[in-house]
Amino acid sequence: MSLKRRQLLILGGLALGSGSGILVQRVFSRVRFNPTLSESAAIAANSQTLTAAIAETLPSHPAPAGMYAPQSGDVRLVVISDLNSRYGSTSYRAEVEKAVQIIPDWRPDLVICGGDMIAGQSASLSRADIQAMWNAFGEKIFTPIRRAGLPFAFTLGNHDASSIFSQGRYLYAQEREEADAFWNHPQRDLGLEFVDRAGYPFYYSFEQNEIFYLVWDASSADVPDEQITWAERSLASDTAQNAKLRIVLGHLPLYAIAQGRDRAGEILNQADALRSLLERRRVHTYICGHHHAYFPGYAGKLQLLHCGALGNGPRPWLGSADAAIHTLTVVDISLDSQSTVYTTYNMGTRQVVDESRLPQQIIGPNGRVLRRDISWETLTPTEQNQQYTPSAF
Repeated sequence: MSLKRRQLLILGGLALGSGSGILVQRVFSRVRFNPTLSESAAIAANSQTLTAAIAETLPSHPAPAGMYAPQSGDVRLVVISDLNSRYGSTSYRAEVEKAVQIIPDWRPDLVICGGDMIAGQSASLSRADIQAMWNAFGEKIFTPIRRAGLPFAFTLGNHDASSIFSQGRYLYAQEREEADAFWNHPQRDLGLEFVDRAGYPFYYSFEQNEIFYLVWDASSADVPDEQITWAERSLASDTAQNAKLRIVLGHLPLYAIAQGRDRAGEILNQADALRSLLERRRVHTYICGHHHAYFPGYAGKLQLLHCGALGNGPRPWLGSADAAIHTLTVVDISLDSQSTVYTTYNMGTRQVVDESRLPQQIIGPNGRVLRRDISWETLTPTEQNQQYTPSAF
């Protein structure tokens, strides 16, 4: 079995810790090998062999203690989104802080954030306020994740660096400048294998574990025309098409799924055209946030992972009266079958979200999203003819 980078990082830390002797004893007991003192000395002298032997015995169902442990795929992602609290806040909810502590226990290959890492998009915030929020994000979220040896990818949200453009300028230009400065700090390494970072941090691409990722600036309802052209060219490239899978990240979703977000400005304009572009270039999944409601859906041939809010303001689904929940999603990917398995946790209860209890479909003002285990044929005629009903608030 080949060693994954995350295993080496974790094991390196374990081997240096005070419990390394106990760990090694347990590992070799499991593989039915009892070394003599001389053999132990030889093994200890060869750290690569020791690390490989330990890695071979790692459980295939890693998870935080007391939480459901899904089977690992070839590649594992932990996806979080919408972390922020009230405008200008430099603190985070307990669910966010706890998630940061336990994310390494799932042993992901990559951590992805769907945007809204800070609480901007307010003209009342000074440059110092914005800097303070980014510093808090760096200290409380980004740095702990990177210190655990986990690569980190993100898309900017409307509260991070809104791209609303009016009368020849960005309405939140100061926030975009500070986001640019934070992410382009020379010592802020994401652990990513960039393919194109000319537009970073607003749009960029990278390849990780045989998966091609493209991030565009969907921090407002309009993905700029030049970025759409760039996305089409990037996704058509040999690098993207030769990858085992293609995933696109953006903050705003294509279609509305949450109450209070089913209006212009809260979903991407030209949604069908953008979906057609992604389908044409064989994108498997579009990961988004903003609506603060977890929904594992699809439209056409495109999988849609709508991330729930881990921070303030989770929302109920359109057409639903169910209570809103704070969520985190683990995505396990099979490269050969090009399939994904989601395990989503209610971070209030630490229990797995039962997807069969989610709406079978959500119909918004600009389109319909089916739950990913539901086919059109399984819907009743009444369900197939269901029409959009505006949200209750």
